[in-house]
Amino acid sequence: MTIVRISTPADLAAIDALLARSYPVLLKPDYPPSVLVTALPLIARANSGLVASGRYYVAEDMGGAIVAAGGWSFSSPAGSGPRRGLVHIRHFVTDHRRQRQGFARAVMARILVDAAAEGATEADCLSTRTAVPFYQAMGFALLGPVDVQLRPGIVFPSIQMRRRLP
Repeated sequence: MTIVRISTPADLAAIDALLARSYPVLLKPDYPPSVLVTALPLIARANSGLVASGRYYVAEDMGGAIVAAGGWSFSSPAGSGPRRGLVHIRHFVTDHRRQRQGFARAVMARILVDAAAEGATEADCLSTRTAVPFYQAMGFALLGPVDVQLRPGIVFPSIQMRRRLP
């Protein structure tokens, strides 16, 4: 049985460790080393504000280990203001050793239900190249490639995707 719960600030270190452990392994097949060397130090760290927002979730295995995490917000991770009815999927990760066991699906299901309960009608995400099949399986459609500027001079190639909420 998978337990999905709202994250707390006490989860920050475990989420940091999950991101740092899994992103390099998961992203390596889809991104050149020149991208990963600059992007990973910026994206493989938990966002403390998001973790404490009440809109970020963790999935725990039977032993209580955090094996997946992800969240959502009304504001865009690119910094633009909210658009009525649209939410943004944020900082999704699954332990690379625990993929395809339903943990990420359980987190996403919780996100979609909770976002819809708060008035969302659509969900948008800036997917890694690696995660496109997962998002497609969750009902997201491709909108196209987008370069996410992480910092001046550091760009991370992503894929914008969107789906309607139930």
